[in-house]
Amino acid sequence: MIRVNANRLWSSLLVVLALAALLTNSLAQDQRELEAEKIKSNKLKGEHPLVELMRARKSSLRPELMGVHPRVYVTDKELDELRQRARTTHRDLWQQALRKVRALKTEPAAPPAQQRRAQNEVGIGIAEAAFAYKIEGDRKYLEAAKKYMDAAVSYNIWGYANDKPNVDLAAGHLLYGLGWGYDLLYHDLNEQDRTRYRDKLIKQARLLADYFKPKPGRTFAYSQNHVFIPITGLGVAAYALYGETPEAADWARLARAFYDRVLATYSQDGYYYEGFEYWIFATPWLVHYLDAQSHAAGEDLYDLPGFREMHKYVAHAMLPSGQYVFDFGDVFEGALTRAGKGEEVKRTHPGGHFHTNYNLLYRLAQRFQSGEAQGVADWLKNFNQVNAEDFWSLVWYDPHVKPIPIERQETSHYFRDHEVFYWRSSWTKDATAFAFKCGPPEGHHTASLLPQFPDWRLSDGHAHPDANSFIIFARGRYLTGDSGYEGVPMTEHHNSLLINGKGQAKEGLGHDAFAGVPYERLDKIRIEHVKVEDDRVVLRGDATTAYDPALGLRRFVREFEYTSAGGFTMHDEVETLNPAVLTWLLHVDDRFEKKDTNKFLVNARSVSLLIELSEPRELQTALDANALTAPGPPGSVDKGERQERGQKLSVSTTMPANAVHFVMFLRIEK
Repeated sequence: MIRVNANRLWSSLLVVLALAALLTNSLAQDQRELEAEKIKSNKLKGEHPLVELMRARKSSLRPELMGVHPRVYVTDKELDELRQRARTTHRDLWQQALRKVRALKTEPAAPPAQQRRAQNEVGIGIAEAAFAYKIEGDRKYLEAAKKYMDAAVSYNIWGYANDKPNVDLAAGHLLYGLGWGYDLLYHDLNEQDRTRYRDKLIKQARLLADYFKPKPGRTFAYSQNHVFIPITGLGVAAYALYGETPEAADWARLARAFYDRVLATYSQDGYYYEGFEYWIFATPWLVHYLDAQSHAAGEDLYDLPGFREMHKYVAHAMLPSGQYVFDFGDVFEGALTRAGKGEEVKRTHPGGHFHTNYNLLYRLAQRFQSGEAQGVADWLKNFNQVNAEDFWSLVWYDPHVKPIPIERQETSHYFRDHEVFYWRSSWTKDATAFAFKCGPPEGHHTASLLPQFPDWRLSDGHAHPDANSFIIFARGRYLTGDSGYEGVPMTEHHNSLLINGKGQAKEGLGHDAFAGVPYERLDKIRIEHVKVEDDRVVLRGDATTAYDPALGLRRFVREFEYTSAGGFTMHDEVETLNPAVLTWLLHVDDRFEKKDTNKFLVNARSVSLLIELSEPRELQTALDANALTAPGPPGSVDKGERQERGQKLSVSTTMPANAVHFVMFLRIEK
C-alpha cells in the first residue's frame, strides 16, 4: 500500500505552481523586451537622427582660421604667449613636460605595431614632440616628431588587424597625433613630407568616417569610449585639413553630430561609470574634442554638470594613500596591482608613481574658474602622480585660479545619479575611508534618455554587477573590496550576495553583464537612505532588481553602518519567492585567519580587520582564492586566462530559506 504525505504533496504542488508562475513572468518579460526592441527599430526607420544634427550643429572652421596653420588648438600668436609662460609662470610645469618627451626616449613601434597600445603611444608622442618643438625651437624635437609621424604613415593598419582595424582606439589616437602634428608643423615641413602626411590622414579619416556613417536603423554606443575616442581623432583631423580636402567639412559635421549625443549621454553627476582606469584613459579625449571645437569652430560645449562636478569624482575615488583608487568597475588587476605585481604595474605606476592624468583638472579649473578642481589637482600633484600628456599643462594651468586646499573640501560625497557614496575621516594618508555602491550601471538619467535616443545602444561591459557592494580602506591599507578588470564580470568577485550561487544581471555570458537587461529594471537599483553625522554614517541600498527575476528574489536591502567607535555593521534583509541558499561575500587582498566558527581576522601589516558573523546562527563558511577570468586580447576580452586576485570569504545559509537576516560586524584593529 502506498501512503501519500499530504503536506509534502501540497508543498510540492505549491513549488510547481510558483515555478509555472515564474516561467510565465519570465516569458512575458522576454516578450516585453522583444516589443521594446521592435518599437526602437521602428523609430529608427528613415533618416538617421545624426543626419539632422550634422545639418543643424556648428562645425565650420572659424573664417579667420581658413588657410592658417596652426589653428586646431593654437595660433602662432598664442604660441608666442605660451613660450613666454614656459619661461616664467609655468617654467616648472614645462620643464617637467620636456623631461618626458617620449619621442626622444623611445623608438616608435616598428610596423605592423600590433603590440597592445603601441600605436596609441605613437599618436600621443607625435603631438608631444611637435608641440615641444613649437615652444622650444630645438630641431631635435622636430626630428623626433617626424620620426613618429613617419612611423604612423608606415602602419598599413591603424589598430589591430584582428579587431576593428582602422576604426577603433588606435585610429583615434593617430588621427589626433598626426592631425595636430601636421597642423603645428605645417610650415616646418617640406612639400613632399606635408603631402605624405596629408594623404595618410585623408586615407585614414575616410576609412573611419565611412565606418561611423549614420545609416537607417543603426545604433551607436555614444557614452562608451570606443565611440568617442575615434570620433575625437576624426574631429581633430577634420579641422587640421579643413579647406585642403572637401571631405574635411563632412568629417567635422559628423564628429560634431556624434558629440551632440556623447555629451547628452555623459555623466550627470561627474561619476564615470566605466571605472577610474577608464576615466584616466577616456576623459582626455572628451577634453581634446571640446578644446578643438572651442578653438577651431568657436563653440564652447563644456558647460555640463558632469564636467563641473568631475573633480569630485577624482578626489573621492582616490584612496587616502594617493597610490590607488576605490576600484569599482574595470580597474587594473585588483589585489595584484595593489601588491605591485601583475602585468599592469609598469603602466599603472611607472617608476612607482600612480598614472592618473590629474592635469585634466587644470583644464576644468581654468574653464570653470574652480578653486576646488585646482585644489584637487594640487593634492594629486603632491603625491607625485603622473600624466600621459604633461605638455598640456602649459595650456591648461591657470595660476590665477586660487586653489581651495583639499583639507577644506568636503570629506564625503553622494553621487546621486549613479548611486555611489564616498566617505573618509579626513584627507590625511592614515584616514579611514569607504565607498558604497548601489545603482544602475550608467546612472538614473539613462532611463529617461533611452526613449528619446533610439539610436543609442548601451555598452556597459566595463561596469560590474556589484550593487550593494562596498570597499574599506584604513590606516594606509586597502582592507576589503574589488577584484579589478575582468573579462567576465561576476557578482561573486564583489562584496555582495549570491542567490543559489547566482549573481546579478545576466552575468557569466560575456564581458557585458547588463546586455539584454531592461534598463527600467536596473533603474530601480538605488541607495534608499543616506544619513551622515559627526561620528556615524548609515546607508541603505536596495539591490533587489539587480538580479534576474528567474532567481525569485523578492528583496535584498543592505544597511551599511559605520561609527568611529564600533566600526562597520552590515544588516542584510533577504527574501525569496522559493527557498534558496543565500551567500554573503567578502574579499581581501591578504589572507583570512579563522579564529572560531563565526570569527575571522585579516592582518594587513599595520592594521587588522576582525570579521564577526552574528546572524543567522547556523552558517556555512568557506575560504577560497578569488579566481576570475582576466581580460583577454582586444576583440576577445572575455577569453582571458584564469587568475587569482586575493582571497574570498563565502558565508552561506546551511539550508535553503525564504527569508534571512544577515548581520556582520567588521572591526578595524591595530
